Amino acid sequence: MQRKERHALYWAMGQLSIMGAFALWFSGVPALEPLRRPLGALLITAGAAGYWAGTQFFLGGLRRADRAWPLLGFVLLAGALQLWWNADPAVVFPSGGVLLCVVMVWTGLRLGWGRHLHRYRLLGLTMVLRGLFNLAGSLSMVPQAYLYWFVASSVLKSLSMLGLIYAVQHEIRQRYASTIDSLSNGFLIRDKRGYVHVANERCASLLGYGSAADLIGRNVTDLLPGLTRQMADDYFAAFEAAGARYPLTQEAELTLHNGARLPVEMMASPYIERGRLYCLVQLLDISERKKKDALLYQAARVDPVTGLGNRYALAERLRDDIAQAHAGGRACALLFIDLDKFKRVNDSFGHSAGDELLRKVAQRLQALLGPRDMLARFGGDEFIAALPDLAPADAEARARACAQAILAAMGPAFDVSHHTVAVTASIGLACYPRHGDDGETLLRHADIAMYEAKKAGRGELRFFSDAMNAAARDALVIDGALRHAIAANEFRLEYQVIAEAGSGKVGKVEALLRWRSATLGTVAPDRFIPVAEDSGLIVELGGWVLEEACRQAAQWRGGPLAGVRISINVSAWQLADPGFVPLVEATLARHGVPGALLELELTERVLIDDGPNVRNVLERLRALDVSVSLDDFGTGYSSLSYLTQFQLNTLKIDRAFVMDIEHSTRSNSLVHAIIAMGHSLGLQLVAEGVETDGQARILARMGCHYLQGFHIARPAAPEQLLLFVAPRSDAASGAAA
Repeated sequence: MQRKERHALYWAMGQLSIMGAFALWFSGVPALEPLRRPLGALLITAGAAGYWAGTQFFLGGLRRADRAWPLLGFVLLAGALQLWWNADPAVVFPSGGVLLCVVMVWTGLRLGWGRHLHRYRLLGLTMVLRGLFNLAGSLSMVPQAYLYWFVASSVLKSLSMLGLIYAVQHEIRQRYASTIDSLSNGFLIRDKRGYVHVANERCASLLGYGSAADLIGRNVTDLLPGLTRQMADDYFAAFEAAGARYPLTQEAELTLHNGARLPVEMMASPYIERGRLYCLVQLLDISERKKKDALLYQAARVDPVTGLGNRYALAERLRDDIAQAHAGGRACALLFIDLDKFKRVNDSFGHSAGDELLRKVAQRLQALLGPRDMLARFGGDEFIAALPDLAPADAEARARACAQAILAAMGPAFDVSHHTVAVTASIGLACYPRHGDDGETLLRHADIAMYEAKKAGRGELRFFSDAMNAAARDALVIDGALRHAIAANEFRLEYQVIAEAGSGKVGKVEALLRWRSATLGTVAPDRFIPVAEDSGLIVELGGWVLEEACRQAAQWRGGPLAGVRISINVSAWQLADPGFVPLVEATLARHGVPGALLELELTERVLIDDGPNVRNVLERLRALDVSVSLDDFGTGYSSLSYLTQFQLNTLKIDRAFVMDIEHSTRSNSLVHAIIAMGHSLGLQLVAEGVETDGQARILARMGCHYLQGFHIARPAAPEQLLLFVAPRSDAASGAAA
């Protein structure tokens, strides 16, 4: 009933009813004599109905309307007639035999020759013969050899009952087989010795066999050539071990009999039958999962632009290289390669051109490395070259030679999107074990060295040193303190006079930023300005300087310093900020300061970084009447070209030329040429670093407009500057009178 095998129940009830009827009929018990005929008739009818119901349910259910229902009507009618004629044994017994004959023959025909039931043909024939024997017996057609008749009748009855039991079990088995065959996973049951007792078609297909029958009865070691008896026994031992948690899941790669290899996941659960432990195993084909895992592995470790390993693959490789070097007493080298001015390629030609350039750079770098070396893209325009298994004595020489070869290889321009693009590289180098004993430390130290190479100019290489590390730690400390310095009011501006060369009158002042940190004390600008630029804090810091300078200019209105132009330094970060020009305009307006009283000093490096954008920004500043000065003129890469590209107002001659002007004919001639060129272009000229009276006189004779340096005045706070300017203003007024 629990398994809904109701046909078994109906058949059993029918058989028991028939057996009860015959037992009652031949019992001869006097007490049962009054009930013998009616109860016998009723039991025979119930037996016939039971066989009818069992057969009908077996074939599809009692509710289905088909030709079986008239037979039930015939059974019930015959039963009613028997009960009506129960007083006449001559009617009851033959009619019961006829009734059973009809039902048995019908059952045999339906079971043996019904649709898709050919497998029950022997059972059907047995049921037909049994029905005919019942009919012959009820009609007293038993031959003289009664014993043989009885044996044959008993055999048919036994065969029919066994056949019905087989039909029930066969249907259960078919349902069970269909269930496991419908599984999308392979399924088998094996015993402790490794023999397969049950398998489904999917399992046979996975293992390369035609059908499940090819697996049943065979040992798993015969099915899988790569599997040994010991391996099979060990698997079962783990399966039956105390404390094992089910299902027992593991991955394996099976070698099939055709030589193919199949990655599977095996999930095993226990199964006990007749006191013996069996192992139920599901086999999941994980080939697609493995392919996806491989793709994910590649995506996680391969750079999609260049096809090189990324930083995760690099970390794994460094870990292995360092472990091998440590075990063998060898060395490794790491080259941190950063492309100079790569941002200009993206901004000028687009990111697709930038990606193309990265691929070509990667190809050129890869051609320089050995088969055991690794090249990885660390991110952006940064590459890492790892050189493993080097002799400790010549590791640095090998690394230097490789770095020099890379710098030389970057010399020829690249053809990118029909444009010729020239790029250089800055390279930082670190070696194991001298500069670090793990991959992370080597990377960090090579990165620090690379930044030192950048500071030295383009196309340079630098080895890491402890001094660099100290500078990096110092920069980290400064960065942390800088983030709170403005809010803590730790900055101030000092002003250095820029005087007219002939009269000595104060024409301009340069605002110089000073920082006294609550934790670090006084910090020099050359320590904190580069840190602020690297971290991006220079934008906020530059905004504070602009605000403070304009506020000071407004305070000087109406005093000795009224009309004096204030010059402030501006970084590339500020010029690249879209809000810079609106900030300048708003700050001037807020303090009521005309643009003519503000001058912005730029370095040549600022002009190099982003020429088109800088040109646009300078044009907008000129519209505000703000002057632009080129600082440290003559120390850059192609200074003369900027004088034609950008609308400048002032050139500041670098102190490196001024300091030798009295004693070096070459310096004297160079400064004279710069001043003459400035005059021809209508530019004002300021000489920096004037420290002697002789330098001042020479520069005045050459026609330099302004002088700046310790000979003129040292940087001073606003109130001290007023004390410096007041006597000069009085002297100038007296001379005028």
